Amino acid sequence: MSDNVVVIKHNMAQAILTRLRDRNTGQVEFRSGLIALGRIIGYEIVNELEAEPIEVETPLGVRAMGIRIPDLDHVVIVQILRAAMPLAQGLVEIFSNARVGVVSAKRVESSHVPGSLEFEVDVDYVRVPKIRSEDVLIVADPMLATGSTIVAVLDKILTYGSPKRTIIASVIGTEYGIRKVRERFPDVKIYAVALDPALNEMGYIVPGLGDAGDRAFGSG
Repeated sequence: MSDNVVVIKHNMAQAILTRLRDRNTGQVEFRSGLIALGRIIGYEIVNELEAEPIEVETPLGVRAMGIRIPDLDHVVIVQILRAAMPLAQGLVEIFSNARVGVVSAKRVESSHVPGSLEFEVDVDYVRVPKIRSEDVLIVADPMLATGSTIVAVLDKILTYGSPKRTIIASVIGTEYGIRKVRERFPDVKIYAVALDPALNEMGYIVPGLGDAGDRAFGSG
């Protein structure tokens, strides 16, 4: 994998991911786990944003050196409904000044050709803020499987402006999906907690964690 792919391997992230993978994990715990991973991914993103030195005066009247992160005031978070909502909530807890958008997108299962991992994607609702040249755009989607959805979503939302940086925040990705995204958007940086080894014949991640939207919000 290239430097543009960050896999978060520290123990807390991996322990939360293990609970998410467990079929016995209930809806509330699953949702709260996605929120927690959103926070963790957010901290990892902050670590790579540019910082500048700043001097402040403490309550004791003493000057102290510190840092300021200007990009924290220029973040746009776009969540892909509905599975990304908890993940985006965790990100917003880190990027509290972020402008937030939503996109409704889903694979058209009837477009699937047996033996292929290609799908058409229906992007039927887009509501995002104007994206400025100084912005850091973060697109949240828990599962980066075939890459078809992310590519279709980026094609739509980048018509709203060209950000300084584009980042995908995901829980589980695959090499196939990452390669598809990077072919279309080579400068995108991807954060994930795991890269799973396989996609099944329907393009679902294996071992994965199931349908993240259904597990977080119910399937009925």
